Amino acid sequence: MPHIVVSPLSRLCEAARVHRPRDMVTLINTGTLIERPDCIEAERHLFLGFNDIVQEMPDMTPPAIAHVEKLVSFAKAWDRQAPLLIHCFAGISRSTAAAYIVASALNPDMDAVKLAASLRERAPSATPNIRLIRLADDLLGRGGRMVDAVNAIGRGAEAFEGVPFVLPLEV
Repeated sequence: MPHIVVSPLSRLCEAARVHRPRDMVTLINTGTLIERPDCIEAERHLFLGFNDIVQEMPDMTPPAIAHVEKLVSFAKAWDRQAPLLIHCFAGISRSTAAAYIVASALNPDMDAVKLAASLRERAPSATPNIRLIRLADDLLGRGGRMVDAVNAIGRGAEAFEGVPFVLPLEV
């Protein structure tokens, strides 16, 4: 069954070695150099450069609708023959939001609350970036259900970085 693997940057190579993905999404500050694992070809790697913020801040790039559109488009083109690897710097906010968004976009009838609960169960430190979730909720026409579900799981456990985990596409 196809699934999403979420990882912090520090454990990216380990996650790639264990799960053998062919597609990868990077959500990290613009200009951050990422060494792409050997199993990921350049055209199968989506780099989305923005800061992990939820409101406009001077000299920082917030998540924008263009980022979410590119993420959803990339996800829909994923052939699901191997896992999709999604990472950010800490594996707590941007990448968990992206995994939630991808699973939601690929399964429009999926229950947003069940998906958020599954995310929390698999990643106790997950605190999905609510700005990304809000943008995706609007783009996917979910009427606030994604935002409400993520708000309901609340802030994750305090952690310096997340631990790699698998999020199935169906819950």
